[in-house]
Amino acid sequence: METEDIYRLLRGYAVRYETASFLVGDPSWFMHQVQGEREQETMAFLASTLSYGSRKQFMPKIDYLLQLSGGQPYEWVKSGEYKQTFKLGDQRSFYRLYSYHLYALFLQCYARLLNEYGSLSQYVSRLASTGYEAVAAICRYFSSVSDGGTTVIPKDTASACKRVCMFLRWMVRDQSPVDIGIWRFIDRRTLIMPLDTHVLQQSVALGLLRSRTASMSAAVKLSERLAEVFPDDPLKGDFALFGYGVNRE
Repeated sequence: METEDIYRLLRGYAVRYETASFLVGDPSWFMHQVQGEREQETMAFLASTLSYGSRKQFMPKIDYLLQLSGGQPYEWVKSGEYKQTFKLGDQRSFYRLYSYHLYALFLQCYARLLNEYGSLSQYVSRLASTGYEAVAAICRYFSSVSDGGTTVIPKDTASACKRVCMFLRWMVRDQSPVDIGIWRFIDRRTLIMPLDTHVLQQSVALGLLRSRTASMSAAVKLSERLAEVFPDDPLKGDFALFGYGVNRE
């Protein structure tokens, strides 16, 4: 397939799949279930940390957090109310590699950030104006304290940081029926593609990538290729590759 044919195909899939119906069964749905930017940001961040593995398994876990917080995840984390459920030392499994203890460490670190800066956006906006800088700032904070639980948030940007990049797509992209665009201090043209093994395979099949490893370097290269297709909004390519994968299967 010629390059222009591939690009035309991706543009078509982006239009077809970036619709409100995409939210059904997607973790981005949860940030639309709460009111106010701080609540939406917090719900999205929590949802992103659990968005790996089978959707049938992680969607109920995200919903569990929404229910525990009574639809006010920001206050639930900031006030420490989460400690009623997530207790240090509780080694029972919460979700896959996360024990209740490990997730409590993550929430403890997140609560500290909220109490110190007011919100994650206020912390990141001090340090970042690009997608990569935002990923690095988030990783740096959660790895800079002894109780950060760096298996929940990557310790650095050596990996593709797929879930952090996905969270940033939700926060930054505006004029979308899916993404909420409340972080206005980052240029959406600098966002990095959320890259996992599935997206990597689709990208290699289309000739957009040669790398077989889901690394940050590969994610940046893919974002640059998608900028050729969608110059003003490269992460439209996330919906395009999703659509390509669905139809390929």
